[in-house]
Amino acid sequence: MGPRARVALVSAISLAALVTVALLLPVPYVKLAPGPTFNVIGEADGEPFLSITGTTTYPVSGNLDMTTVRESGGPRGGLTFVEAIGAWFSTADAVVPRELIYPDDITGDEVRQRQARLFSTSESDAIGAALNYLEIPATTEVVLTAVFDDAPAGQSLQPRDQVVAIDGAAIEQPSDVVDAIQAEPIGTTFVFDIERNGELIEVEITSEENPDRPGSPYIGAMVGIYFTPDFDIDFTLQDVGGPSAGLVFATGIVDKLTPEDLTGGGHVAGTGTIKPDGSVGPIGGIRQKLAGARNAGAELFVMPERHCVEAAGHIPKGLTVVPVATLDDTVDAIRSWVAGEPTVSCPAQD
Repeated sequence: MGPRARVALVSAISLAALVTVALLLPVPYVKLAPGPTFNVIGEADGEPFLSITGTTTYPVSGNLDMTTVRESGGPRGGLTFVEAIGAWFSTADAVVPRELIYPDDITGDEVRQRQARLFSTSESDAIGAALNYLEIPATTEVVLTAVFDDAPAGQSLQPRDQVVAIDGAAIEQPSDVVDAIQAEPIGTTFVFDIERNGELIEVEITSEENPDRPGSPYIGAMVGIYFTPDFDIDFTLQDVGGPSAGLVFATGIVDKLTPEDLTGGGHVAGTGTIKPDGSVGPIGGIRQKLAGARNAGAELFVMPERHCVEAAGHIPKGLTVVPVATLDDTVDAIRSWVAGEPTVSCPAQD
């Protein structure tokens, strides 16, 4: 082999190596793909995802799946150019700039904590929506929906603690907690009366400067309303974040507390946030959730009505997709589908 041939060969090998390395280097994008589904009226390892005790419940059958989105990439990278290109050519996947999900000033742990808070809030709102739909009376409590480990509240308070009073003043609304903290300067020590597992305890918390709002005091806890009937409703699903399971949770509660077998043994899936008044709100990742639902065998999918346009052209064959605005709409849509009656649906993919 002559000198020129050797140079050409070495150059070709070097170029191939550089291209290979470039293709395998992480890129600043996040891949969104269909995630696992969870049958909220079913079980995992012998334990129900949705446990209701202390009142009459009724047999259920079939599937009522909550849907999820799987992320690849995240705040620490890991998504390669090859993987990104592959996702661009997949109708079920999406690739978005990392900063849209993980801004530079927010860590991955902070995003996960936020998602966990939203998931916890969605559980409470789902209970409220279901109880309102069924006209079952419930008491409301002001509770901590999340507590940041590295904040003043992190050492003494826990999620689901009921805030009874602060410095002797009764707490009736979540805004009462915020107002009490904001009314005093940074460094003020507050006495919280907390009810935890039926026991009333007293906790002292000293406020610090809010790292996200300089000059403003905070204790590092989120508060919200928790709806409590005279029986127990527990969600056992772990390690899932975000608020978009609220609609399916509420529907599952209705299914278990009414004699009617709502799904009739069919395979139903869905997504949507929900408020205690039963109104359904938007979510993210609708295309991935549609694909994940159909991959799991779902035949009916209920979702917020505003996503019909976004889903156009991405609804898998064999999946009937019904847009809903309320919990009432959702229950009615499932009943109609089980009965074989016509349903208003988004157009399926050709």
